[in-house]
Amino acid sequence: MTLTLERGDLIQSRNYIAGHWSDAADGARLAISNPADMQPIAEVPDSGAKEARAAADAAHHAFADWRATPAKRRGELLKRWHALVMAHQQDLGRLISLEQGKPLAEGQGEVGYAASYIEWFAEEAPRIAGEVIAPSVAGRRMLAVKEPVGVVAVITPWNFPAAMIARKIAPALAAGCTVVAKPAEDTPLTSLALVRLTEEAGIPPGVLNIVCASRGRTPEVVDAWLEDARVRKISFTGSTPVGKHLARASADTLKKLSLELGGNAPFIVFEDADLDAAVEGLMAAKFRNGGQTCVCPNRVYVQEAVFEAFADKLAARVAALQVGPASDPASQIGPMINARAVDKILAHIDDAVTRGARLLVGGERVRPDLGPNYVAPTLLADVTPDAQLCHEETFGPVVPLLRFATEEDAVAAANATPFGLASYFYSENVRRIHRVADALEAGIVGINEGAVASEAAPFGGIKESGYGREGSVHGLDDYQHIKYLCQGNLR
Repeated sequence: MTLTLERGDLIQSRNYIAGHWSDAADGARLAISNPADMQPIAEVPDSGAKEARAAADAAHHAFADWRATPAKRRGELLKRWHALVMAHQQDLGRLISLEQGKPLAEGQGEVGYAASYIEWFAEEAPRIAGEVIAPSVAGRRMLAVKEPVGVVAVITPWNFPAAMIARKIAPALAAGCTVVAKPAEDTPLTSLALVRLTEEAGIPPGVLNIVCASRGRTPEVVDAWLEDARVRKISFTGSTPVGKHLARASADTLKKLSLELGGNAPFIVFEDADLDAAVEGLMAAKFRNGGQTCVCPNRVYVQEAVFEAFADKLAARVAALQVGPASDPASQIGPMINARAVDKILAHIDDAVTRGARLLVGGERVRPDLGPNYVAPTLLADVTPDAQLCHEETFGPVVPLLRFATEEDAVAAANATPFGLASYFYSENVRRIHRVADALEAGIVGINEGAVASEAAPFGGIKESGYGREGSVHGLDDYQHIKYLCQGNLR
């Protein structure tokens, strides 16, 4: 089956700057391929500093009018965008599957998830409010008001090309900010399609601008925004090393930063857990998008008394997963994003086995008839703590099982990482639930639950997983600053 779009104009192949679709000034192009079979899909501009500066110019010029637009009106425009996204959920889901590789059902699910953030912040926009402060001196009025920070640079990853950009753009626009955005070089088409729908929704020219660039030219684009004092905030989702670079490079202009960085999520199964529920939770948390998510479990700790029983139950489920392209409705695990990702996954598996792990399921490339990017869902038992996959994000369909003896051992092992994005654990002991939830060092904790994401909840990490929160009632905070107004001589 060929993936087709009923609405062909959703596939855009140019930058969107100041309300116009345009190519890179030097004509450079970047080819986008389907990871399922490596066949070309489209070409987009391979942009540089000139296009980045033009986007910043447009956002800066549009800011005064957009911030003055009543919040209710901004919310109405976001609601129109939300309606268009949902009206084209199937086409957008196909586009995600085409350029990113995830199964069709997941692609369409991602569109719904992305749209939930647009709807949420459309409704939050009219609720932006300050406060009246009790005066400390007679005859004085004291107020705190919230204002948009200004131009925001948004930099997004390839694994959720719709959800990540919507989760950043929607609160920025709701708060009254204007945006310059750079999508991941592997998956720009979905982001361009979403921007195409903002144009149709009536969001004014210059309010939202998007610039595509290859891996080699991305530093030109980002550096132009880092050096521009008019760009007051950067919102980035990606690796911790890049996040640290952005933090250092932002120092000269003291930009506000939201950084959602790497993870190394532990998943703990205590002996008093419902093992069937824990298996289901782990399957949901680990194998979404083939394990290519920042919050998926990377280390699974199972208490000794239930280790073998849990491993047996999990092995049966992992072995039954169907691997294939998104065009096959039976596919549950699609291709990895590229050959580099596959090489890293296989290297992690080989390293774990070399250090003594038992390979229970998978462990190799599969479907060579389709292409080089398919990896069998893999289950490893008795992984040792010094294995690479205990210290680096594998970003693939690999589950390493490690044994532990006591609750204290499990918590200590879970926290023995510089990262702190997500953690999960399963237990039926109410007292243990409270103790462990308090002790885990992570911005997100799943308790007897593997699917934790929600537009109503604050999403973000601690330690080297970054700072700032996306979603929830707190999601507007990083796109606003507080101005204190003090009026005297009222008597």
